[in-house]
Amino acid sequence: MPWLTPAEKDAWTGLVSLALLLPGRLESPLQREAGLTLFEYLTLSHISEARDRRLRMSELAYLANGSLSRLSNVVKRFEQRGWVERSPDPDDGRFTIVTLTDAGFDVVAAAAPTHVRSVRQLVLDPLTTADQRALARIAAKLRTRPVDLA
Repeated sequence: MPWLTPAEKDAWTGLVSLALLLPGRLESPLQREAGLTLFEYLTLSHISEARDRRLRMSELAYLANGSLSRLSNVVKRFEQRGWVERSPDPDDGRFTIVTLTDAGFDVVAAAAPTHVRSVRQLVLDPLTTADQRALARIAAKLRTRPVDLA
């Protein structure tokens, strides 16, 4: 297999660098100011944005980009804190629904300004509006492209 071209290498190393750098930079202020990891914040945020603040666990795992087992552990902690409630899906009992409580909504609402400030400082402010649109377009392409490495 041929080596990457210089342009390909720049694109690849830039993406990898950001993928490794951003989670920690986004998480530090959340942990310091809200006591949440980035995964915990994103989990609460996804539920808060869902219709009736309810999501199936499987859908939440997909949205939060985490395994069902990791998510299950986080949701269990949230449930113990009174931030979410779990219940069987009334349409299909094989699935579990997670519902954000008012207390959970208060937690994510309090943490949101910290997260938004970090996202703006680290990602959005350095970019023009055209850059932001290009980033969204590129991210969507990479996120939805089926990959078969076999």
